[in-house]
Amino acid sequence: MTNVGRSGARLGLAFAAALAWLPGSAGAEERVVNFYNWSNYVAPDVLDAFTKETGIKVVYDTFDANETLETRLMAGKSGYDVVVPTAYFLQRQIKANIFQKLDKSKLPNLGNAWPVVTERLAIYDPGNVYAANYMWGTTGIGYNVAKLKAILGPDAKIDSWDMVFKPENLAKFRDCGVHMLDSADDIFPAALSWLGLDPNSTKQADLEKAADVVAKVRPSVRKFHSSEYLSALATGEICFVVGWSGDIMQARARAAEAKGGIEIGYTIPKEGAQMFFDNLAIPADAKNVKEAYELINYLYRPDVAAKNSDFLSYANGNLASQKLVDPKILGDKNVYPDEATLSKLFVITARDPATQRVINRLWTKVKTGR
Repeated sequence: MTNVGRSGARLGLAFAAALAWLPGSAGAEERVVNFYNWSNYVAPDVLDAFTKETGIKVVYDTFDANETLETRLMAGKSGYDVVVPTAYFLQRQIKANIFQKLDKSKLPNLGNAWPVVTERLAIYDPGNVYAANYMWGTTGIGYNVAKLKAILGPDAKIDSWDMVFKPENLAKFRDCGVHMLDSADDIFPAALSWLGLDPNSTKQADLEKAADVVAKVRPSVRKFHSSEYLSALATGEICFVVGWSGDIMQARARAAEAKGGIEIGYTIPKEGAQMFFDNLAIPADAKNVKEAYELINYLYRPDVAAKNSDFLSYANGNLASQKLVDPKILGDKNVYPDEATLSKLFVITARDPATQRVINRLWTKVKTGR
């Protein structure tokens, strides 16, 4: 074969090899990232846009309780490449070597991280080695404004945990429907705070006091669930919920879009409330690590983070995105709290296994009434 022939053959082989790696080409190896996230926790089209831009297919599954995620992770071989644990679960999962350290050289968009959030997240992840904040919010009270006024009077307002934890108060909303998060890690700390006790108390006597508070209002609670309340509040099926800020704001937006005359309110109780952080992390046994980095870096683009916050009504950990977030969202103190409100917010940290067993037992007793 002539030199020209050999050169042509080499070019032909190189061209064929290049074609084989083009997204969508015949013989291409499909790139995939397996993403396990909370229910209702990404804006429509964000993941499709990621796939269109990168050629990486997103296999997307959802959960609505940290315990569900933790069970999958602790068992090993979860099959997921990016997961979204809440910070106090992240803390103990780090100790169990569940995650791999982030190579920040592969995440240039982390330069957009909001120092205030990063510093608070470091309580759980010292040095911010294993995770990057996705969204953060508060646990508070959502309600149907019209039902509130009908029950308590035209000038009534909800601004205290008294409305939840005093049985005679919550009973007023029983007929129009009360939901509460199926999460001891949200409800017990709120009760402890209301009692004037440390929300992070590990004393069994304190935990039993919190459980007793919730047990006394249990007859007024129609359901303990961590995702159904969003739709139920938006449609008027229920009128009162102890839930997560962004979910209640989404319910408000859905109710407004439906134009059915339902107005939803949200309050961070004056006694204080829990501030939580949901975070992006890569399991130690992830198979598609390169793709995981690409997804996290994409979610940290300011325009993408802003799009998610606009849809979810949750604040995000990306400072640069604030220039792009809808002013109505950015200016809502229930989403982006002011300094006075921030000073009243508390965080909870991981409990030791023995304390967690006590909490789980008490929570089951509260829910079942036995």
